[in-house]
Amino acid sequence: MSRREVDLFVIGAGSGGVRAARIAAQHGARVMMAEEYRVGGTCVIRGCVPKKLFVHAGRFAHDLEDMAGFGWRVGEAEFDWLTLVANKDKEIARLEAIYRRNAENAGVEVVASRAVVAGPNTVRILSTGEEIDARYILLATGARPALGPAIPGCELAITSNEAFNLTHFPDRILVQGAGYIAVEFAGLFRALGSDVTLVYRADKVLRGFDGEIRDHLEAEMTRAGIHLTPGRTITAIEVINGGKRVTLSDGAVVEVDDVMLALGRIPNTAHLGLDTVGVKLDEVGAVVVDEIGCTNVPSIYAVGDVTNRINLTPVAIREGHAFADTVFGNKPWTVDHSLVATAVFSEPEIGTVGLSEEAARALGRPIDIYSTSFRPLKATLSGRETRTFMKLVVDKESDVVLGCHIMGDAASEMIQLAGVALGLKAKKADFDRTVAVHPTSAEELVTLRTPTRSV
Repeated sequence: MSRREVDLFVIGAGSGGVRAARIAAQHGARVMMAEEYRVGGTCVIRGCVPKKLFVHAGRFAHDLEDMAGFGWRVGEAEFDWLTLVANKDKEIARLEAIYRRNAENAGVEVVASRAVVAGPNTVRILSTGEEIDARYILLATGARPALGPAIPGCELAITSNEAFNLTHFPDRILVQGAGYIAVEFAGLFRALGSDVTLVYRADKVLRGFDGEIRDHLEAEMTRAGIHLTPGRTITAIEVINGGKRVTLSDGAVVEVDDVMLALGRIPNTAHLGLDTVGVKLDEVGAVVVDEIGCTNVPSIYAVGDVTNRINLTPVAIREGHAFADTVFGNKPWTVDHSLVATAVFSEPEIGTVGLSEEAARALGRPIDIYSTSFRPLKATLSGRETRTFMKLVVDKESDVVLGCHIMGDAASEMIQLAGVALGLKAKKADFDRTVAVHPTSAEELVTLRTPTRSV
């Protein structure tokens, strides 16, 4: 029996892989795609989508608190964790079916199995042992949670993978980490009623973000009752009285119901067969690619988190689309990674695009900083203690806005459109001549007239 041949074999059916497979098939390519878990990848199954649903659940708790100040009287509220989990599962199953259906309707053959690279143009499907000849191979295997250094009892901890499916709600939880995932889960668990301790080795959360955003978020987290524990790490975890006893690097002991490790993510390149063909990996195991996603093996490409460039779902989708258009559609283009807006669904949420103040200063050019912090209108009647923060980083000589940073309600919605403005190299004067929409928080971005400081 002759071996089957395809134009493209995609390993991994996350957002980037599905987009690449679908667009390549629409260009007329014969495409197979293998996924060992569930179609949709991290974002749909155990990442962005369920996280945002859980964040919404926590915000309803804030809404219930706020209602009294607006004249509403409601009975005693009760939160049911298992209802949230069950309804989340229904939505994820619906989205997975859509992802699969869209791929299959485009002509992609979806294989439910792990697949590995067996040669520059060969993929082996492990569930059957079948080998497929492929003109091109696309690696879209994403990343997995990092567990950090081995410590006694580390097997007792959960990661973001398991957090969405806990069979109980943790009244007390300790989260270790200071990045996106750590601050998001700390905030959502606190909003849902957990006593939360956040442990992190650094002096501040969200390394790489604008310094003032980091400071304001820590202030808001403290105000919400999250116990911030900087400069420390977990050294041991043990079971005690149905819960967990956690020992920290300074000798302190914390008793909780669950421990969550949110220490970043590792590219999924292990046991993928890449060593058999000599695909180059970097020091963290990410696939090294050029601007169009090609590895050092001309027939093998990679997109998304497995390349560890910008680990965001929309970036993976664009990379997958660019790959398919370039290789199969005779429409070459590349993804611009230099200006990508992003959101952190902390409490309050953060939206950011462009350069932080620290990064702008490093350019060695004079800059103006425009910033404001205010109590949002909703909080004036609710009585809830929270503040919105907004900041523009402006090149003093050209007047071009280099960075925009927002923390507060709807920051993620505002930063999407700010990203358009910065992408067009909008100047501060363009912001100034834009008529404000009142009363909104967003109007502050176009009414900042006097620099907070010049550096």
